[in-house]
Amino acid sequence: MARSEDLPRFPFPGSSHRGPDPLFGRLRAERPVVRVTTANGTPAWLITRHEDIRTALEDSRLSRAATYEPSAPQFDGLFQAPPGMIISLDPPDHTRLRALAVQAFSPERIERMRPRVRQLVDELLGLAEKEAAEGPVDLLGAFTGPLALSVICELLGVPEADRTVFHGWIRQFADVGGSQDEAVAAREQLGAYMAGLVTGRAQAPGDDVLSALIAARLGDDRLSTEELIGLGYTLLGAGGDSSASQLANSVLTLLSRHRDVWRRLGEHPEEVPEAVEELLRGVNLLGDDTSGLPRIATDDITIGGVTIPAGDAVFLAFASANRDESVFADPDRLDFRRSHNPHLSFGHGMHRCLGAALARIEIAVAVEELTRRYPDALLAVPEDELAWQRGDVNHRLVALPVRLHGATG
Repeated sequence: MARSEDLPRFPFPGSSHRGPDPLFGRLRAERPVVRVTTANGTPAWLITRHEDIRTALEDSRLSRAATYEPSAPQFDGLFQAPPGMIISLDPPDHTRLRALAVQAFSPERIERMRPRVRQLVDELLGLAEKEAAEGPVDLLGAFTGPLALSVICELLGVPEADRTVFHGWIRQFADVGGSQDEAVAAREQLGAYMAGLVTGRAQAPGDDVLSALIAARLGDDRLSTEELIGLGYTLLGAGGDSSASQLANSVLTLLSRHRDVWRRLGEHPEEVPEAVEELLRGVNLLGDDTSGLPRIATDDITIGGVTIPAGDAVFLAFASANRDESVFADPDRLDFRRSHNPHLSFGHGMHRCLGAALARIEIAVAVEELTRRYPDALLAVPEDELAWQRGDVNHRLVALPVRLHGATG
């Protein structure tokens, strides 16, 4: 294995939606906790094995909140969540905030959303059918994006008339390669808009997650307006942009390389949940193979036999963990009947994604309906001609043109 200083700068260049840079396999085998240099020259540690990442996520000495200290290492070109968001906090602040927030994400509440998700899927595919009569349909623009946006807007109670401009702010906010001034402006506009939503739902509660968050209590404690806005940001990032990209990339993967599985899922919908877990594991959402959110060691900490000094930054390579051969048999092969699948795509421990259950419902219902309705669907262009967004948090397509009814569609 090359010395750390001989490694390419992190993020490594060979990542795609198909998987992380092959270099991660060598690192897992030979240097699973390795010192790297980031794109702007700032050093950091990179952890690549499944077991070590789980250990790191359970260790309170790896702090998210410390990344906002003035003395913390800075990283250009990587998404940094605003301070105060649930993903930016440590215990006890995080413990309190999550205990309140989780009340709005009970399994019963999320499962009750399944019929509405199916209704949205049906409506959007009905519109896509009209486009299909004229030729290929952009499933990202016509289906996966609008589906994720509709779900997140209904969670927050965003009126349909505001959703186009709302989506524009989300995209500016998520574009780490774009103008920082525009990203800050979009964040401020989103914050102001969500403050208005909070005020409106406090005065007139609805049957939505935002109203449930406003109503959440721990004794006399409740979420402040600022905390509710921060949770709104979290929902936007995880529930909007990430869900749309994960679903689009999963459809691309099935249509480009696993059309036999596409047809089988259409005939056997009972296999969809297991297939979704494998898509979550094997289809790489993360643009830099990590969440992009560093942690800071607040004390010397030993992981994987390597001591990370206090004050150093640490990145956790979730995409690499999902390809760890010590956990997943034949990890580079998508096995849609994989029974043991403890992937880390939703994280682990105290920062595990609050909306994981809803994301699973969205993807499963969408895949079930797409494969059932369109068994002969084909990519409308060769895979290597598809364009991808540059400088985005996620591996995000510009468009996904598909012939829903095959060669005759």
